[in-house]
Amino acid sequence: MKIKNKLAIAAIIALSVTSLTACGGKDKVTDTAAAGLPAVTGNAGEAPTIAAPTGTPPTTLQTQDIIVGTGTEVVATSTLTVQYTLMSWSNGAIVESSWTGGQPATFPLSGVIAGWQQGLPGAKVGGRRLLVIPAALGYGPNGSGPIGPNETLIFVVDIIAVS
Repeated sequence: MKIKNKLAIAAIIALSVTSLTACGGKDKVTDTAAAGLPAVTGNAGEAPTIAAPTGTPPTTLQTQDIIVGTGTEVVATSTLTVQYTLMSWSNGAIVESSWTGGQPATFPLSGVIAGWQQGLPGAKVGGRRLLVIPAALGYGPNGSGPIGPNETLIFVVDIIAVS
């Protein structure tokens, strides 16, 4: 029983640390490793850094707020303006990033991959969300451009505007 209590206390402390790091300030570091997800760092308004993933990728969509937004909430019918970075799970390489192009992307949520359609509702303007998307909710067995077949995708998405 004592071990279970210690594990419960450790889980509460880890959750508290994760919650505090998502509340603002500089050099946000969210404890995504506890959830088996890549670590994400960075300040709001700056490109994130994503640690290369390790282990077996998850088989279901995983989402985690790195920065909790306070603005308009994303819904299924929203048109979004976002900054994003995409990393492939298999090799930990950055595939693309709107940050390097200098321009955010704007699009209707209904027009993108299922992983975004399922993983972004509930996020709010000003927030940063980590999405780990299995191939079935991404580009599937065919891949797309630089994304290989059956690739698990890691996106870090900053919500700039919602309409």
